[in-house]
Parts: sequence; C-alpha cells; structure tokens
Amino acid sequence: MSQRRPPDDDDDDSNAFRQALREAGVRRIAVNRADPGRPKRRDPAAAERRAAAVAADTTESASRTSDGRVEPVRPSEFLDFALPDLPYRTRSQLKRGQIAWEAGLDLHGYSLDEARLELESFLKEAVGSRMRCVLVVHGKAWGSTADYPVIKSHINAWLREWPTVLAFCSARELDGGTGAVYVLLRRRGQAF
Repeated sequence: MSQRRPPDDDDDDSNAFRQALREAGVRRIAVNRADPGRPKRRDPAAAERRAAAVAADTTESASRTSDGRVEPVRPSEFLDFALPDLPYRTRSQLKRGQIAWEAGLDLHGYSLDEARLELESFLKEAVGSRMRCVLVVHGKAWGSTADYPVIKSHINAWLREWPTVLAFCSARELDGGTGAVYVLLRRRGQAF
C-alpha cells in the first residue's frame, strides 16, 4: 500500500485550482488519446458519387445523364475533370495519354438525344467489360441553332454526372485533341 504525502502549500493551490475548474463546469476527460476513428473531412458530393457508383447497377434502364441546360464550352477549350481524391499521378498520366484507351465512340453526325443514348450505352458496356479508359470523340462542330459546340458542351456535363467516371480530359492531338476526351472509368468494386 502506498503512502500519501502530507499536504503542503502546492497541494492547497492545486485543490483550489481543481475546485475552480469544477465550479466552471470543466469535467475530467475519460481518455487522453486522440480519436483515430474520426473520419477525414471529405467533399460530400464526392462521397455521394462514390456511394452511387458502388450501388449502381449497370443493367439499369433509366437515363443517367441530364438533358437540362449545360454550360457552353468553346470549340478549342481543353476539358478537364477529376474526382477530388483521384491520385495526382493517375490524373497526370491520363492528361499525357499514358493510359491506353481500350475502346472508342465517335459521336459525329448524331443528334443530341442520339448522342446521349449512345454515350450511356457505351459507358455501360465499357464498365461491364471492366475497361479502364475509353475515348469519346465529340467533335467541335457548332450546333445548328447554337453558338457553341452542343455535343461537346453536353459531354462535359454528362460525364461529370456519370457515377463510374473518375476523370476525363481532352485527348492528345493524335487522338482528336479538343474534339475528343479520354474517360477514366471505375471498375466495378474498385476504389481506384
């Protein structure tokens, strides 16, 4: 059994300090360790997309792309999008064309509705075949009644909504330049 020291002046000060803390409503914490289980702060939109991608059924017949108003882009504008938690190295490889594309879709000559249906079908098939990167050629042609490239602008919006799209960017000149995009896809059940 250990012996206690007799109280001295320091103990009186300590007791007074503890009493003041109690009166102020300060409570002793049970554990003096950091909580390593606390999740990191993440972009809520990215978390929603990630959850939707995991739960997505590629045989679903409903449309995944909006047909609402989109932000117009210039014919020569470089398109670039990636989820916030995509590794920098992977994104750089995509931009430099170092990830080989496994299939391509050319949307020249399609109406907007046809292009949307073709894109949805193509992406479903690519994900179902566990493809990692595909090429979508949208062209730079201006719409008949619009003063911007309609299909390119819609592709820019549609791919951002698609849950299995990790990133996309305009292709190298060899593959179509700003008239085409490389699309990096999430393989089913794969984080990255």
